[in-house]
Amino acid sequence: MSVSVAEKRAVFRRLHESGCFVLPNPWDVGSARMLQHLGFKALASTSAGYAWSTGRPDNKVTCDDVIEHLTQLCAAVDLPVNADFEGGFADAPEKVAANVTRAIATGVAGLSIEDSTGDKARPLYDIKLATERIRASRAAIDASGSDVMLVGRCESFFVGENDLKDVITRMVAYADAGADCLYAPGIRTREQITEVIKAVHPKPVNVLVGWPGPTVSEMAELGVRRISIGGALARVAWGGVMRAAKEIAEQGSFAAFADGYPGAELNKMFAK
Repeated sequence: MSVSVAEKRAVFRRLHESGCFVLPNPWDVGSARMLQHLGFKALASTSAGYAWSTGRPDNKVTCDDVIEHLTQLCAAVDLPVNADFEGGFADAPEKVAANVTRAIATGVAGLSIEDSTGDKARPLYDIKLATERIRASRAAIDASGSDVMLVGRCESFFVGENDLKDVITRMVAYADAGADCLYAPGIRTREQITEVIKAVHPKPVNVLVGWPGPTVSEMAELGVRRISIGGALARVAWGGVMRAAKEIAEQGSFAAFADGYPGAELNKMFAK
């Protein structure tokens, strides 16, 4: 790639200074290069999309797997890549920090650390521990001198704990602990988004859009700095393949192939 890691990181940080940009989520090298070809300014990995591409459910890949995946994505494109680094693949802050150091070495321009535990009985880390995990991640980034952006991610809405006041309390704590950007996937309404943005101002807020809904311009008007789409593109891709394959298996019909993207165009895109 012609763009250095330092340049990618500098570009990524500047993107967060004003305006609103979309951070689409590729799940492999091919989808990453496609998104670069379409003119997006930055990308983000997707834990779900990557896991599905390996035949596993979300959150069932290892840290080693993700490190290799991030290395491949970052090397494949000239764009900054933000890592969906799940919960840092550890509980203890010092172990999260060690894994963050590994992630930095892949060439990522940013990474997110979640506060979900994966335990249905206790789905979120206690706020004190969750905050220490962010603080440890911040220290690891600072020690590396890499200028990687740290995203503090609150999973409350994703685990069914829909108290916006608690979400805001956590996000403010994560911001104070050194998160550069805040992210609470699952908030959807204008009121929810506006309250979160106001609470952590002037730090930028990421909003997830994984369903038909608001436009980029509408998000920008609310003050959203960046929009990610999680596993949505991967779901669209799987949806197309599943529908076509089911038609073949159940009806003996190949009609769905009419919706396929021309092979010659794909070859042309990947030849660049």
